Amino acid sequence: MNELTTDGLRAVVFDMDGLLLDSERIAYDIGRQVSLDLGIPWTHEVAMQMIGLNSREHEALLKGAFGDDYPLEAHRAEFGLRYEAVIAAGSIPLKPGVRELFDALEAAGLPRAVATSTRRSRALPKLDAVGLLARVHVVVAGDEVARGKPAPDIFLAAAERLGHAPADCLALEDSNAGVRAARDAGMRVVMVPDLLTPADDIRAAGVPVVKTLLDIATRFTRQYTPV
Repeated sequence: MNELTTDGLRAVVFDMDGLLLDSERIAYDIGRQVSLDLGIPWTHEVAMQMIGLNSREHEALLKGAFGDDYPLEAHRAEFGLRYEAVIAAGSIPLKPGVRELFDALEAAGLPRAVATSTRRSRALPKLDAVGLLARVHVVVAGDEVARGKPAPDIFLAAAERLGHAPADCLALEDSNAGVRAARDAGMRVVMVPDLLTPADDIRAAGVPVVKTLLDIATRFTRQYTPV
């Protein structure tokens, strides 16, 4: 964590799936099973490429991989039914260190935003189900920006709504697409990998990488605890 500087930091912007919520594995398993049940093409490689992208990018990726006749709506509808049931059941767990980091940021008086590729109508219930919705000041969803990650739009929107310059914000991401988006927005960024390992360009850029949010929570606790 030596590469992360907190001097002048004014706000923290979180990704959601795979960073705050241990949901990527659940989505992966549901997507795979739906494809098998409906007899729809599926590969692990394509599923991995979908991580961090919004629904528009998903559509382009799937049709590019499997052809324009890919039954997108059928897959999306069945996936939605099964995934919404998981959300409603409150069975998506938090990633390690989430509560500790939120406690540390609240103690430090740093505002918090979520910038997620998930559409707003799905993102808010997911955050609410785990008690995080009330602990963030801003939520920007994938259906609220013109371009999804890896474009910087969603992080620029989060900074604007927080009222702080992107350079004064720290972005926390688990996906390579998200890291690229945050960097291009001009934010400081730390990667906390989930299903994906850091890409070569992320490593070459010297982006800090930590195992869990507990590492970052410890840093903030030490930084802002009075001596």
